[in-house]
Amino acid sequence: MRKSGILLHISSLPSKYGIGRMGKSAYDFVDFLQASETAYWQILPLSPTSYGDSPYQSFSVYAGNPYFIDFEMLEQIGLLEHEDYASMLWQRNADSIDYELLYRNNITVLRRAFVKFRKKRMRGYTAFKNANKHWLPEYALFMALKSSHDGKPWYEWETELAMREKTAIEHAKKILADEIELYCFIQFLFSQQWNHLKKYANQHQVEIIGDMPIYVAYDSADVWASPELFALDETKKPIEVAGCPPDPFSPTGQLWGNPLYNWEYHRKSNYDWWTSRLKFAASLYDVIRIDHFRGFESYYTIPYGNQDAIKGKWRKGPNKKLFQTVERELGNLNIIAEDLGFITPAVRNMLKALQYPGMKVLQFGFDSDTENEHLPHNFSSSKCVVYTGTHDNQTLKGWLEDSSKNTVKYAKKYLRVKKKSEISNAMIACAWQSIAELSVAQMQDFLHEGKSGRMNTPSVLGGNWQYRTCEEDFSPELAKQIRKLNRIYGRAVKFKKKEIKKEISVKNTKTEKNIDSEEKKQS
Repeated sequence: MRKSGILLHISSLPSKYGIGRMGKSAYDFVDFLQASETAYWQILPLSPTSYGDSPYQSFSVYAGNPYFIDFEMLEQIGLLEHEDYASMLWQRNADSIDYELLYRNNITVLRRAFVKFRKKRMRGYTAFKNANKHWLPEYALFMALKSSHDGKPWYEWETELAMREKTAIEHAKKILADEIELYCFIQFLFSQQWNHLKKYANQHQVEIIGDMPIYVAYDSADVWASPELFALDETKKPIEVAGCPPDPFSPTGQLWGNPLYNWEYHRKSNYDWWTSRLKFAASLYDVIRIDHFRGFESYYTIPYGNQDAIKGKWRKGPNKKLFQTVERELGNLNIIAEDLGFITPAVRNMLKALQYPGMKVLQFGFDSDTENEHLPHNFSSSKCVVYTGTHDNQTLKGWLEDSSKNTVKYAKKYLRVKKKSEISNAMIACAWQSIAELSVAQMQDFLHEGKSGRMNTPSVLGGNWQYRTCEEDFSPELAKQIRKLNRIYGRAVKFKKKEIKKEISVKNTKTEKNIDSEEKKQS
C-alpha cells in the first residue's frame, strides 16, 4: 500500500523549554499528520545525547533522552510546581536549541520531580524496573558515576571503576544509591510519556518510524558494562574504530570513532545482544530504520588514534545471518535498511536475501547522468523508501543554493519546471508520484526552510541538531496542501470521519488530563 511520511525529530517540535518535548506539541503534530492524511512520523534515535549532542552518539542503546520529558505533564500529575521550571532560562534564541542550558537546567528540574516522587511514589515503577533489568541497573549506575565525575567519560575514571573491579563497583552502588534511583526514575518518566504518545499516534492511524544507529558510543554504559561485545584490548581501548573511507564529498573520509563489534563473540552467543536490542527497538517503534546497514556485510575500520579516515581497511561482517537468527526468535520485523554510500554487489545480495526495503534520495539523483539509481525512472522495485533528503542532507532550498548550474538545469528538465524556485515543490511531488511504497520528506522542505534549517552536516562538529519549528508552522493550510498531495498520488490514509472528530475532540482531556489522572490513581 502506498503511503507517505514526514521526518521531524522530537527535538525540533515547538516548546518554551529549550527543546521539543513529548507534551502538547507532540500530540498536536500527530493531529497535523492525521489532518494531512500522512501515515508515518519519522524521528531520529530517542537515546540520550552525548558527545556533540548527536542522537547517534549516545550513553545507551536502550535509554530515552531526558530532554524530551515534558514538564507540564509532570506538573499535572503533581511531580512539579510551575515555578520549578518556568522561571529558568531555557533558550537564548528561539530558533535553535541551546544544549549548554539544557545540560545544566534539565537535570535540576528532574531532581525536583524526584524529590516529590519519593514522597508519594507511583504504581508501575517497580514493574518498569523489573521489565528493564537487562539494561537499567547498569545504565543508572553508569550515569550516577558519570555525574559524580563531573561528566567525564568512563575511561577517565579511576582504574578500578573503569575496569569494573568488584569491590569498587559494590562500594559505588552503596554510596550512590540515591543517584542511581534518580536515573531509574528519569527513565520511568520517559517510558511513560513515550508510550502514551505512541499509543495516541497509533490510535490516530499514524505509525512511528524510529532510527537505530548501527554503532555504539565509546563513552556509553554498553561499552563500559559489556566490553566483551566490542573489539577492545585488555585495557578496554578500541583496537580500531568506525568510519567511512574518502569519497568525492569527503576527501579525508568520515572518522566516527565508535568502537567496532567483536563479531566472533556475537556469533558464538547466537546474536543474543542484537536480538535483545532489536526486540526493544520494535517495542518503541512501528518501523525500525537501521543506519549504515551496509556495515553488516562489511565495515570500514580505522586504526584507533588516527586523525582522519584516509587509512583504513574493509572487514567482513555477519551479513544476513544476524537478521535471520534474530527473526527466528522475534518473527518478521518492519525494517528499513539505510543502504547509502559505497554499495557493492555483496551488499545488494544481502539486501535481496533479507527483503528489507532500501532507500533512495532524490538529492543524490541529479549530479551524474540519467542512469543514476536515485532517479525515480530507475527504481527497479516499489519495495523501497524514497526521500527528498535525509537529516544528513541540506534542505531542498539549501541544496539548490549549493548545486552547480548543470545540476539545477538537469533538475528543471527532469521535473519539467521553468523556474529554479519551483524545483523544491516539484521534487516532493516527484517523490510522491514515484513507484516507491513509501515517500518521505523533511518537515523543513514543506516549510521551504533555507540552509539554517539543516539538521546535521556530517563530519562537522558543532552547530548540528539544533533546528526548531514554531506552532505557526503547522497550519491548517499546510495540512491541506499535504493532504492534497497524498490524495493525488494515492498515498492518503483513509479514516472514518466520525471517529476522527471524536478522537480530536477529547485530545486535550484524554491525552493530557485523563492520562495524568490515571497516573495520580497509581501513585
